[in-house]
Amino acid sequence: MMKLINLLCLALMLVACKSVEHNTSYSPSFTESKKTTHTISKEQQYTFGYLEVLENRAKPNGPRIKLPVYIFKSRNTDPQLDPIIYTVGGPGSTTMPSAQYMKYYMYLDDRDFILIEQRGTAFAQPSLDCPEWSQAVYTSNLNTDKNEKQNELLENAAIKCKKRLTQQGIDLNSYTTTDIAADINDLVNVLKIETYNLLTISYSTKIAQVLMRDYPERIRSVVMDSPLPLQVNYDEESVGNLLESLYAILSDCASNAECDSTYPNLKQRFYKFLTATTQNPLALNIQHPTTKKEVLFYLRGKDIINLFTSASTAEVPHIPYEIEKILNGDLSTLETQLLQLFQKPGPGSGIGMRLSVWCAEEYPFSSQKRIQDETTKYPEVLGLSPVVFEDEICKIWEVKKVAPIENQPIQSNIPVLVINGEYDNETPVKWGALMTKHLRNSYHLIFKGWKHTPTTNWSNPCAMEAANDFFNDPNTLPKPDCLEAIKTPKFTLKKN
Repeated sequence: MMKLINLLCLALMLVACKSVEHNTSYSPSFTESKKTTHTISKEQQYTFGYLEVLENRAKPNGPRIKLPVYIFKSRNTDPQLDPIIYTVGGPGSTTMPSAQYMKYYMYLDDRDFILIEQRGTAFAQPSLDCPEWSQAVYTSNLNTDKNEKQNELLENAAIKCKKRLTQQGIDLNSYTTTDIAADINDLVNVLKIETYNLLTISYSTKIAQVLMRDYPERIRSVVMDSPLPLQVNYDEESVGNLLESLYAILSDCASNAECDSTYPNLKQRFYKFLTATTQNPLALNIQHPTTKKEVLFYLRGKDIINLFTSASTAEVPHIPYEIEKILNGDLSTLETQLLQLFQKPGPGSGIGMRLSVWCAEEYPFSSQKRIQDETTKYPEVLGLSPVVFEDEICKIWEVKKVAPIENQPIQSNIPVLVINGEYDNETPVKWGALMTKHLRNSYHLIFKGWKHTPTTNWSNPCAMEAANDFFNDPNTLPKPDCLEAIKTPKFTLKKN
């Protein structure tokens, strides 16, 4: 047998033969566990366990990793046989906390619902935590006018975290989107699932795209909520996307007679204010809640704009009112946000995984010239970096660049529902439209006045209802009755 393999190697190249050997010798496993990551309601039937896979599939004798998985049983006594597999965004976010809230997930009315943790995130074994990074962010946030010091802190944190993880024997090159997609495919095979549906949000829509490309056979339908297309270079345009989102909100205010009369010329006045603070920073003294010492912050346009980056769908109607407050010298909202910077740093869950994904898949394909242009082209937020991780950080992390195919659009006939929030600055509507151009059997739903990840808008489950309708009929654009009630927001007017 070995002689035959050796002959094949001479003909087909040794590397290819080793790949064949590895694939035939590798066998993932799923082991049930009574100890769960979270407390689950007694009324909910489920199975919990760990999927065990190779960390590096090219090394069949190498380390194995464990990924927690929940299999929630449908509330239907006669459920559909094609479950939904769900994973959240990030990269680096954990899916497991969702397990506590299954009574709110209407998907369980029709079929089983499976949660899988992405490798390297909080409850995976190992988890690529970087508490050093969290500490550096905390320290740098309290030195807001010292950019060089901030960069130095983050670079040192990346060095320390990488050293600690590699000393533990962790292969940082094995934490990519293609590896996660292979994990999900292994789970499907181990559980002997014949057909399944995918529910993915934000970053995890990249996982869905890889699965559709590399393992399409068993996928029945896919919902991509707030998609990040493989071919998009996030770091080249994130500042422009933020300003376009804010521009849309303020334009809608201007188009509304009441909002426009209450906040006249708000867009022009606010952009002028941002430009002015960029040139002459706004000084704010904030009392540290623990030490009671005053900490001086200098806020430029690029800092003030973050007030709107983090706004949720529920907070959108208040944005014009909050801007007017700032323009009138009421800085209480900015002060409240700055107080959050004093919160103790967390464990840095999944930061190492986030670094590996971003530095292997996004950073190498981005143009440093376009990034520099994006940093300097908008006078309102001059100096606001569009990148998730600066160039020097990825050089320190030093993971291998993924293959060019990971930055190219997929083509597929699998039914796909693309969902976007109209005001989403993280994954804008134009990216959803771009996705549908390459997916021949796709539909696009845009939720007016909403922001990122509409299916997780717990105050209004309309997007979840649309997703569930699509899973039940993936060849039709879902039109739940609740869509009719979603209009441009009714903006908050001045309070007495």
